[in-house]
Amino acid sequence: MTEITRVPLRPIAKGSLAKLWIGVIVAVALAVLLAWSLSPKGVELTVVQPGTGPSPSEDDVIFVNYVGRLDDGTVFDESRPLPLPPQAQGIFPEGNPLPLGNMIPGFTEGAKQMQKGGKYELHIPADQGYGAEPPAGAPIPPNADLTFDVELIDFMSREEFDRRVAMITALMQQQGAMPGMAPGDLPPPEDNLSDETLDPDDENL
Repeated sequence: MTEITRVPLRPIAKGSLAKLWIGVIVAVALAVLLAWSLSPKGVELTVVQPGTGPSPSEDDVIFVNYVGRLDDGTVFDESRPLPLPPQAQGIFPEGNPLPLGNMIPGFTEGAKQMQKGGKYELHIPADQGYGAEPPAGAPIPPNADLTFDVELIDFMSREEFDRRVAMITALMQQQGAMPGMAPGDLPPPEDNLSDETLDPDDENL
């Protein structure tokens, strides 16, 4: 019969188990921190003034006041009032109309979290903005992070927007051309917010 030699186990010294668990926790925390630091940073939305009600969807047209700036404070874009004839006053909300489906990804993502009447600071990392190819002629360097100060005034569906454009066109045709503006000055509804109409220096972000 083979004799088994038993080796007595040495008990874990007092406090060693606690140190072991602390070491495991620290290692896990460091791994999580490393993964977070290496992961791409997302869009950051800061609420300056809360809004109310629902938020727009990617298929909506939003009406906003905004200022876009670089990290060094350089303003590269800002909203401008929509040029409308007197007959059209009250048909559209105030603010600059922007079709969310045509915007840079970071702006669209941030706007979908906004509410009417709210004011926000929207920080967009370069990979969610223009990346390595900013618009030609724009004062935006390649791979630049962007920050927008945005006031969301209102929003509506693209279908509703097009319907109101048609209303304005009909009013102008009925009442005749206004000084300095003819019915043809308004683009047809299907082209009113196209990429060709909105260049980088105007409304297209």
